[in-house]
Amino acid sequence: MPGSDEQVPGPLAGLRVLEMGQLLAGPFCGQLLGDLGAEVIKLEAPGSGDPMRQWGREKPHGKSLWWPVVARNKKSVTCDLRVPAGQRLARELAERADIVVENFRPGALERWGLDYETLAEANPGLILVRVTGYGQNGPYAPRAGFGSIGEAMGGLRYVTGDPSNPPSRTGISIGDSLAAVFGTIGALAALHGRERTGRGQVVDSAIYEAVLAMMESLLPEWEIGGYQRERTGAVLPNIAPSNVYPARGDELVLIAANQNSVFTRLAELMGRPELAEDPRYATHSARGANMTELDTLIGEWTARFGADELLERLHEGGVPAGRIYTASDMFADPHFTARDAIIRLAHPELGEVPMQNVVPKLSRTPGTVRSTGPELGEHNNEIYRSVLGLAEYEVTGLAERGVI
Repeated sequence: MPGSDEQVPGPLAGLRVLEMGQLLAGPFCGQLLGDLGAEVIKLEAPGSGDPMRQWGREKPHGKSLWWPVVARNKKSVTCDLRVPAGQRLARELAERADIVVENFRPGALERWGLDYETLAEANPGLILVRVTGYGQNGPYAPRAGFGSIGEAMGGLRYVTGDPSNPPSRTGISIGDSLAAVFGTIGALAALHGRERTGRGQVVDSAIYEAVLAMMESLLPEWEIGGYQRERTGAVLPNIAPSNVYPARGDELVLIAANQNSVFTRLAELMGRPELAEDPRYATHSARGANMTELDTLIGEWTARFGADELLERLHEGGVPAGRIYTASDMFADPHFTARDAIIRLAHPELGEVPMQNVVPKLSRTPGTVRSTGPELGEHNNEIYRSVLGLAEYEVTGLAERGVI
């Protein structure tokens, strides 16, 4: 890996991304592309900007703590896409871009004269990433679609949570993020295709389909096996032992020892090697069928130790185990530190802002986080004057008319 003081261009250096849209699904796609070195120009509505600037529970100095992360590595340019002058600016920027990312409801770009056919006529190599709830076609396409609805439609909500409770959310906006990840994959695939053909294309990433893509064998289980997956809480159905177990002092530890050889090691650690030969627990299927009683036996053993001692025993014995981490645990963990999983960037008002590093790590051209989320319109002069070649009086005039 290059040293931390070396400025190595990211793998997407030299590519220009025009990010239109707001909230999370489109902007997270822009974040991922920016992390890998692309220049990301984010268009925001004059005066208000992306609502993500106000999102989040905690707001020191009145500032969102979400914005510095999701808008990192981006250049903020204000542009009113609902007026002809703003639409003209957007078309001119798209003409000079490699990728455009948007997450408006289907039909919005078409109404504004920013449809792909129009943009590609001036820039045939352009790649347009469209992230929506339901995709660009189909009977539901015109509907407003948020991540939570896509999570429900894609099947994730139904299987999330404790079986005694209604379906639960995962605690993060996973549907939006998954659609953005698949949108990013599509953009990179389209870039490779452009190398061969010289032509760009549309990447259609629907939230519900991105969620559905992660649902493992849910569909054949129902149609072929007649089995409907249900909520199972902390356990994997018919996979044991794989659960959360108590440690002394109300602490909890995850243990995953469902493989035969691993369960044998766990039984030896427990001082109960005979369990590995017991017909009730000797095979994968038998452990699954007797999950409840096996979990009880393991829980009685784990409760004798504090979490630190328990984990030390399990790690030394070759049994996969770990804590359920909170943010505090992450900051204190030496493995996070060794791999630079958490980085800190200076912010003019918030001071030093910690955030997750770029994933994945590349050995020769790693991605980097170069800046936190920008102020609204911070880069208007830079982009409009250097990229579009507008004179200072033209930029001033656009601002005075509320176009930017």
